Amino acid sequence: MMERIKSAFKIPISNYIVYFLVYFIWGISMNEFGKFMEIACFTYWWQVITVYLLYMVPLSIWMRNFQWYDQYAYGLFCMGILEFGGYSLGTSIAFENNLIDKIFGIRNFSLAMTLFFGFYFPLGNWLVNHVHQLILKQKIS
Repeated sequence: MMERIKSAFKIPISNYIVYFLVYFIWGISMNEFGKFMEIACFTYWWQVITVYLLYMVPLSIWMRNFQWYDQYAYGLFCMGILEFGGYSLGTSIAFENNLIDKIFGIRNFSLAMTLFFGFYFPLGNWLVNHVHQLILKQKIS
């Protein structure tokens, strides 16, 4: 088991660079979008680093060779823990009367966020691979 995990992270440095750049830009953008639309945001801007780079990037790399639906299923679990913890601890802030609350109800906010962010892993791996191909003219390994 440990050997499989170690082998999942034995990728060229260029792959890590693309993952970190894509997820950092994505994280900053989504945090700003959440503020602009008054849906939700991190308490501090640097949480983009801890969540997107230190939590989501390693999970994405580990899941990169899984089928998209397996990435989504694992992503639901991983993001569920993150969403539950973030809103419980107050490190993520949901705006009052936000769009998600209006559509799905206040009691379904974290669930809706989890279902949405679960797609980050298959979508993120696709995006990183696409960017890697555009920049380096080679498929990510």
